[in-house]
Amino acid sequence: MAASLAGGLASLVLAGASAAATISAKAAATPCRPRVADGVIPSWARAGFSSPRPAMHYELGARGRIVALLWAYPLLSPPPKTHNNKILWVSEVPPGASPLVITAQRMVGALPTGPPVERQVVGGPGPSIINLPTAGCWRLDLQWSGHTDEMDLDYLPDVTG
Repeated sequence: MAASLAGGLASLVLAGASAAATISAKAAATPCRPRVADGVIPSWARAGFSSPRPAMHYELGARGRIVALLWAYPLLSPPPKTHNNKILWVSEVPPGASPLVITAQRMVGALPTGPPVERQVVGGPGPSIINLPTAGCWRLDLQWSGHTDEMDLDYLPDVTG
């Protein structure tokens, strides 16, 4: 019985190690910490705004190549009935025409929890509705037109029902 239990635990540990291998070594060693700012967005992300210094909730990617302008804040899971989890993605580098591919992994501290999910923004960075399956801290790996960046975003539980 003990040998069977040990074998089962070893299988679970190996499965967990396999899931963790999908996240970069740096990301896996870093606790999930969103860095949402509430203020004037970066100058390179202001095209289309009427104000010369538009302010809102936003998060800049870790490499500074992309910004998520959060039209809905906080982001909620499940998505609320009264509004969308709208994010405008703006790339500092010319985005090209390939989709923005978002691989999202829910994290508890520095540990991945559950399977990763993928979302796409057709045509590259731009307006989107990004809903994720559960509340929590999510690590987003972002890829578009040969560029990459990453960020952490919180999705809070929707308590409005």
